[in-house]
Amino acid sequence: MDEILCDELLQEIFRRLPSSSTPSSSLSVSLVSKRWLNLYRSSKASLSLKFLPHDTSMIVPLSSLLSNYPSLSSLSLVLSDSTNKSTTSLFDHLLFVVSSCCSNLNHLKFLTGPVSVPSLLSLSKSCSHLTSITISLPRPLSLTWVVSFSCLKDLSLHVCSIDHTDGHDDDEVRKFGLCSNEELEAEFGLENLCLSGIQTDDKGVGWLWRNCKRLKKLQLKSCQSVGDAESFSSFISTLKGLEEVELRKCRSIVDGVLLKLAQNCSSLISLLVYDGGSKEGLLEFITTCTCNLQKLDLRLPLDLSNDHLLAVALNQRNLSTLRLQSCFLVTGEGLKTLGIALGSTLEELALIKCDVVEREIGLLATLGQNLRMLRKLNLSYNEMLFDKEFVSMLVSCNNLTELKLRGCRRLTAMALVSISKTCKLLESVDIMNCPGIEAAAVEFLVLNCPKLRQVQVEDSKVSDIARKWALHKVIEVTEN
Repeated sequence: MDEILCDELLQEIFRRLPSSSTPSSSLSVSLVSKRWLNLYRSSKASLSLKFLPHDTSMIVPLSSLLSNYPSLSSLSLVLSDSTNKSTTSLFDHLLFVVSSCCSNLNHLKFLTGPVSVPSLLSLSKSCSHLTSITISLPRPLSLTWVVSFSCLKDLSLHVCSIDHTDGHDDDEVRKFGLCSNEELEAEFGLENLCLSGIQTDDKGVGWLWRNCKRLKKLQLKSCQSVGDAESFSSFISTLKGLEEVELRKCRSIVDGVLLKLAQNCSSLISLLVYDGGSKEGLLEFITTCTCNLQKLDLRLPLDLSNDHLLAVALNQRNLSTLRLQSCFLVTGEGLKTLGIALGSTLEELALIKCDVVEREIGLLATLGQNLRMLRKLNLSYNEMLFDKEFVSMLVSCNNLTELKLRGCRRLTAMALVSISKTCKLLESVDIMNCPGIEAAAVEFLVLNCPKLRQVQVEDSKVSDIARKWALHKVIEVTEN
C-alpha cells in the first residue's frame, strides 16, 4: 500500500481526515512510517499549540516544528500559564518565528503574551494574506498598525498592562503607532471586532471606531469603557451597520451601549449580554429598539425577570433563537407567555441551568405544545430535571435536529428511548455528564435514530456494538 499510493494522493487523503474526530483516526497515520509522517505534516492546514514559555530556549524548537508544516493556513499559539512573567521581547521573538515560517497564514491566534507594534508591522509584511488575527497588546495602546493588514476582516484584541521596562517607550509608540493628537484617517475592511479589557483612559480606541466603517459584528469583553472620553462619540458612528453585538462582563457600560444601539442601529439581528447591566437598561432596549432581532442570548442571574420576557413577547416577535442561562428570577408564567408569542418563529431554545425548569412542573410540556417549530433544544445543566418532565416536552417536539442534555444528572435510559421514538429527524445529541444514562441506552440510541450523525458522550459508555454501528452509519462519537 505504501508503494502504490503516490505522495499527492496520500496528502489528499490526509487533508480529508475529519479534524474533530478522535486522535486515533488522524494522528495515527504519522506512526506508519517517516514518509507518512512528513506527508501528513506537509498536508496539514491547521495547527494548535499550547505551551509554557520560560525563556528564549523554546524559540528554536518552535521554528523547527513550524518548518515541518509548509501548508499551514491557520495557527493557534496559546500560553498555558497565565502567571508567566516572560517579557514582551520574548513574545516578539515568537511572533517573528511565526512570520518567518508561516507566510501562507490566513488565520492567526497568538495569545502567548503582549507584542509590540514593530513585530506586528513585520508580521504584516511576511503574512500579507491574514484575514483573522487574535492578539494581545500592551498599554499604551497603539492601533494604526491595523491598516498594514490589507486583507484583515476579523480582529480580536486583548489589552493588558505590563511593566514599562518590558514594553516600548513613548517615542517608539509615536514612531510606529497612534499618538493621542493624531487624526490619521484610514479605511479598511474590518467586519468583525472583539475588544477585551478596554479601560476608561485607553487612548487611540476612538481612531479605531472612526475607521471601522464596515463593521458587522462587535464583541466587548471585560471592558470598563469603549475608550477615553473622546472615544464615545466615535463609537456611536460604528453602530449603524452592526448586525451582531456581544457584551460579556461589561457592567459599567452595558446600559449606555444598549441605549445607543436602540437609538442608532436598525440592522441588529443578534444580541448577547452576559453578566452585567441593569434591569431598566435592558428593558428599555427591548421596548424601544426598532431592529428586527432574531437571536437573543442572555446570562443574567439577577438582572432578568418576567418583565423582560413579556417585553420580548410584545416587541420582538420574530425571534428564531432564544438562549437563557442561569436566569433565576424568571418564572413559568413569563416563559409560557413567551412561548405563545413565539410559537410560529422560534427554532432554537436554550434553558441552561435555569431552575424554573426544575421548579415548575408542567412548564416543559406547555412549551413543547406551543413551540412546534423547534429544531434545536438545549436543557444542559438542569441537574434536577427528571425523565417525566423531559419526555412530556419531547412528545410535542417532533422536528428536533439538535438536542443538548449535558449535565442533566437525573435523566435515565427512559429519556433516550423516548428520543429514539419521537425525534426521527435528530442529527446531533449531547449526553455528556449524565450518570443516569448507561452504555445500553447509548447503544439503543445509535441503533434506532436513523438520521443521527453526532453523539457527544463518555467513551466508557460506547459499547463495541455501538461503535461498530456508528462507524457503519457514519456517526461521529466524541468526548469533549
